[in-house]
Amino acid sequence: MKLIPINVGYALHTLQGVKLAQYVLCTLLATSLLSCQRSTAADAKLNSFPPVVLWAWERPEDLRFLNPEKFAVAFLAQTLTLTEQDVRSSPRQQPLKVSAETKLIAVTRIETENFPALSTTQRDEIIHLVLNTLKLKNVSALQIDFDAKVSQRGFYRELLSELRAKIPATMPLSITALASFCLSDPWIKDLPVDEAIPMIFRMGADNHKVKTLLKNGTDFSILLCQQSYGIATDEPLTMNFDKTRRIYVFKGSAAGWTSGDVDKLISFD
Repeated sequence: MKLIPINVGYALHTLQGVKLAQYVLCTLLATSLLSCQRSTAADAKLNSFPPVVLWAWERPEDLRFLNPEKFAVAFLAQTLTLTEQDVRSSPRQQPLKVSAETKLIAVTRIETENFPALSTTQRDEIIHLVLNTLKLKNVSALQIDFDAKVSQRGFYRELLSELRAKIPATMPLSITALASFCLSDPWIKDLPVDEAIPMIFRMGADNHKVKTLLKNGTDFSILLCQQSYGIATDEPLTMNFDKTRRIYVFKGSAAGWTSGDVDKLISFD
């Protein structure tokens, strides 16, 4: 495994920005390595995806400028809130424009309110609503974003198992994962998903601990977390990155992505 040191930050006109650009550029150049280094059946489902994925959250986004061979888009399709007995659905409200060739990942964000029952009815409703996102144009994969508490893990596992059984066998299913889970918490190791993306930002109380471990060379111990990185453009991060892994990038500002943002990610200028 060849590692390259970078410092991730979005001060794009500073050394941090240059190093981020270097990493993304190296990731783009490593596309051909992805297929030969990811050998499991789960990994193979994601081999056709570009090495860099931009998260497009709830704001207007015009990403028609993206090169679909180098970039995919994971867009917030809906937010589902588990209430005490029901599931409240909030579909995406803001426009998203992409080229017809751009691969799309439909992201469902799950939140909780008060003390949800975590019932079978709620689980089935979530699955139904997630399956509906497959009807959206150009969707090639699904992603679930749920910061499940310890008491919610059983419910989440059952939800993912049922969802996995209902989607096409070739359809990639990924989840976001707290970086602390990927380092030392084995509960996610056998979840029925193809990828768990370590979220190396917005880590709260674990921020210093996790960043120190990564800076000192500790890799994620969970196999599902060893395929990608999730980073934000506004959080500095010093660590060794495996350049063959996919990178998901969240833009940490209210404004949408621009062609200038992407140019800076992959340019040495």
